[in-house]
Amino acid sequence: MTSLASGTPIASKLDMQHRLFAELSAMFGREVPLYDKSLLVNRACNATVCALLGRIHPGFRASDAEIDRASGERHGAIRIGRADEYRWVCRLFACFAMEPHDFYDMTAVGAKSQPMIATAFRSVVDPEHRVFASLLMTDYFEAGMRGRIEAALAGRTIFGERARQLIERSERNGGLAWSEASELISECTSRIFKWTGEAHDHALYRDLVDGGFKIAADIACFDSLHLNHLTPNTLCMDLYTAAMKRCLGEVDRGWFESRACAVLGRLAHRLWADSRGDWMLLHFKQLSTADIAALSRAQIDGPEIAGLARALADELDGDKFSLEGIVHAGSKGLTEGPSEDTPVFLRQDAYRALTEPVAFRESDGSVVHATHTARFGEIEERFYACTPAGRRLYDACLLRADEIRERDPELPKQDPAQYEAAYAAAFLPFPKSVPELVAAGLCHARFRATDAGIAARDAGVELPCDAMELVRRGFAALEGLRYEDFLPVSAAGIFASNLQQYGTRSTASVKPAYSRALIEEILGKSVVEPALVYAGIEAETRLETLDRLGVLARIDAGERTEYERRVAALRAVLASCGIKAG
Repeated sequence: MTSLASGTPIASKLDMQHRLFAELSAMFGREVPLYDKSLLVNRACNATVCALLGRIHPGFRASDAEIDRASGERHGAIRIGRADEYRWVCRLFACFAMEPHDFYDMTAVGAKSQPMIATAFRSVVDPEHRVFASLLMTDYFEAGMRGRIEAALAGRTIFGERARQLIERSERNGGLAWSEASELISECTSRIFKWTGEAHDHALYRDLVDGGFKIAADIACFDSLHLNHLTPNTLCMDLYTAAMKRCLGEVDRGWFESRACAVLGRLAHRLWADSRGDWMLLHFKQLSTADIAALSRAQIDGPEIAGLARALADELDGDKFSLEGIVHAGSKGLTEGPSEDTPVFLRQDAYRALTEPVAFRESDGSVVHATHTARFGEIEERFYACTPAGRRLYDACLLRADEIRERDPELPKQDPAQYEAAYAAAFLPFPKSVPELVAAGLCHARFRATDAGIAARDAGVELPCDAMELVRRGFAALEGLRYEDFLPVSAAGIFASNLQQYGTRSTASVKPAYSRALIEEILGKSVVEPALVYAGIEAETRLETLDRLGVLARIDAGERTEYERRVAALRAVLASCGIKAG
């Protein structure tokens, strides 16, 4: 552990990050009681999934701490008004080992477009928590409105003097002592990201909302970067969404039990077919391939699945899940992302944004009491990172899936089973298992030599030099790389549906164009390209595996050069973030 000049130990930035998100979660729960309820619902659903796993793999047991860990990942979203604020946000998250990842042009996602560009802050090497940070682009608006928005933003101070001092000290010293880290976390929860229920310039707010720019109103008229949501991780999206519908009073117990049985039945089928244990590796960081290989397997029958659904229904009927007295706007209704059986990228859903009281303090000293609708309760389930070919296929499948929604918008409510079957059909071009996805060049993976491969090498067996053939013959193993980033279309879909405003058009005389170079100039640092990280990890582990098995010299020279190029790009990214390779 390194120390400051005083000899005081420097706090681990990752430990700081975990504490920050724990305290942000506690803060958000105090502000939005429905959020705390949603966490309870998610944990109950995740515990049910773990119980299902325990029936299929009788040796599997998840402790309360392990279920908490599986449920505890967080993804937040904030919206920022000024370029200088955006740079301070970047510097703040760097104190917690979180770097800007990817460039998202939210102005260029068709009918879902919003007047923002964005990046996502997360750790390169330990991406457990993330913040999707959007910046309002005032030049998206015609000159008069742009001037009003910029004037409204000009007078606010998001980062107080003490927060700036602590950020600068972290930059000078390579970190903070825990006492200072605690102060900085307190600045985050008591000021920077705290909801105050206060705003200004009600006339501007109304004009933006009436003009269809609800997101701009959320940014321009408030004096903090309040969290729009803080998302937990779920082990089964469709089980969670059904449970929330039940707790929100949208469906009765019979509907919920039937839906839970169907969802758990499909999950049980996939888990039974997944003899490699890829699903478990993806969702439980504490498990190794050896742990999973050591588990026994057993079939689970319909009555057992019905018993799990009934037990979950009983739990949700308990007082702690009651939403009586908590104002809510219901669930979103449609999950964004791939079909349930297609394990790529991520799936997202939400309960709808709350309408909350706001006091607008005007320049003449008067107060206008009104309401504001922006903060909602997102949920996500993550899957595998796609290659560029996988992304192109995903976009094509999503286009067909969106056409299904548009043809019959009422179908999801009228006949959920028919809708889900049609939606899944749009994603049929995707293989459904990790080895198939990787072999088709659609998803990234991490490779390693197996004990059998090492033994064969030592015995003088002539091994193949193709990585996938090595995997097929048991001489190597692969693990799919988890997707740790975001999709602008899904993010825009979540924003739009929660604000009940599908998209916006620029009112500027000429719609501006935005670029990665612009956001890097604003941030004052490079933005990590996630595709380089995923491709670099795969290339590095392919080369290491082939080398360890003694076949690296036999692979095609061009193929080896390409892998080495990708590894070099990965190491350049790590170096730019101050991270040593290996």
